[in-house]
Amino acid sequence: MLKKLLAMIFCVTIIIMPLAVPVCAYEPVGVDITAESYLFASLDTDEVLCEKNANKKIYPASITKIMTVMLMLESEKYDPSGKVTMTKEVLDLISGTESSVANLRVGEVVSQLDLVYLVLMSSFGDAAYLASIYYGGSVENFVAMMNEKAKKLGMKDTNYVNPVGLHDARHYTTANDTLIITKYALQNETFKKVCGSSRYQMPATNMSRARTLSTTVFLQDTTTNYFYSYASGVKTGYTDEAGRCLVSTASYDGYNYICILFKCPVDPYKRHEFVDSKALYKWAFNNFEYKQVADTKNPVCEAKVNYSNDTDAIPLYIEKNLMTVLPKNADNSTVSVIPHLDKKSFDAPIKKGQKMGTADIKYAGKKVGTVELVAGQNVKRSNFIYVFVLIKNFLLSKYMMFVYAVIGVLIILFFVAVIRLNKGRRKKRKVRYIPYNDRNNRR
Repeated sequence: MLKKLLAMIFCVTIIIMPLAVPVCAYEPVGVDITAESYLFASLDTDEVLCEKNANKKIYPASITKIMTVMLMLESEKYDPSGKVTMTKEVLDLISGTESSVANLRVGEVVSQLDLVYLVLMSSFGDAAYLASIYYGGSVENFVAMMNEKAKKLGMKDTNYVNPVGLHDARHYTTANDTLIITKYALQNETFKKVCGSSRYQMPATNMSRARTLSTTVFLQDTTTNYFYSYASGVKTGYTDEAGRCLVSTASYDGYNYICILFKCPVDPYKRHEFVDSKALYKWAFNNFEYKQVADTKNPVCEAKVNYSNDTDAIPLYIEKNLMTVLPKNADNSTVSVIPHLDKKSFDAPIKKGQKMGTADIKYAGKKVGTVELVAGQNVKRSNFIYVFVLIKNFLLSKYMMFVYAVIGVLIILFFVAVIRLNKGRRKKRKVRYIPYNDRNNRR
């Protein structure tokens, strides 16, 4: 009984352990990450250097506004110089939510570009609600657009309930999904410029003098103790339930990284999200470099070839050189190439450069990339062999096997019929014939 109990405990421990241990490609030595969920990746190679609970559903707070702004910028109604007017409906929606606000008044008119800065750089909730109604027709419709866009981008574990990031148990995302939307958003030049700005001089409106907007990302604000000269954007977030959240990027000496942190501790004396991000960037810049782990010069494997007089197999090469981010002290001898061919064999003719499969590149057992495998030479087809094999395959095909079976059965039936016919004839021969006259004489 005791052995069974210990076995059960061991099995449960084995199941639980992978859920509790951070999943890291590399261990960020000397870096204390306080976030409950985080992801750190290269924007150049898409390689994730380290992560923890990256698939765990988490409250995004104002990180939500990355999606909000992208729908603004991609809307047919978007015009940087176009005007949008604040309404009482918006002020009623934001009232009592404790969201930060731009204090726009009912009837105040701002440009659509100004509205982007208000939502993305300064993270104002009233501006986000105003944008959702203007571009979506209603908050509900805009939220539906947000969720539809998320699905199109492949964000499988994200659901939006509002455009601001206000807390709701049904409003969630993951670090992995946030990586998807952020990389997508950074392809938009307006988004990239706005989130990378530390200050913006917003022109005077019909109800206000010109005002200066400030970024909420202190990493790029020179007036704060958290300034990091290599950082740029992207978005902060905070609610009591979500904790401190931050999505940022940093670039140095040709290397570009993204850091996503969710639910850092709320500390009145220290902004952990900025400290942790800065530490991770320093760790990456100091310990990693680009290395070529696969080249086009050396064959990876061979592929079997059919219908050729010239060769039975051809060498396969990597289509393009593969560069990836690896530790500076990485041992190239631990890099391995694992081929995956599309077929067991390939029919000639084959053209040089023809794609034949893929190969996984692994460093120290960890997959760092996938490359295409291509033929290293041309291979001509032998028509004689081709026709011979076609005839052979036809003669050995299931159809012909059926024909052979039918013919065999017919032959057997023929012989059976012949045998029976011969037996009948033999019986007739055994009956003695006595002439009529002989019978009378015997009497």
